Amino acid sequence: MSIGRLPDHEQRILDEMERALRRDRRLDRRLRTLRVRRRPDPARVLARVAGYRPRVWTVVVLFAVSVGLLVAGIVTSDPGVIWAFAALCPLTLYATFRLMCRWCGT
Repeated sequence: MSIGRLPDHEQRILDEMERALRRDRRLDRRLRTLRVRRRPDPARVLARVAGYRPRVWTVVVLFAVSVGLLVAGIVTSDPGVIWAFAALCPLTLYATFRLMCRWCGT
């Protein structure tokens, strides 16, 4: 058993195995669920929000509900409907922006 650095060919094999394991999303998800966390890490939460990749149907549904709430809020002037629209509109805009960024390759 060596306590020094691995030989070059063994280090390359180990590096390739690590890269392959990092690319496996299913394994990564399973390993993350095994961790016990008491409090969410703010940096991870922000990274997760920034990495959000919405699907087209999610954006379509959010847009349809937002338009429906907008029309209902204009017609009824109900504060509940207006607040629901105010809460949903930024989410819709963010999801649309992320989808457009993904389509443009940014």
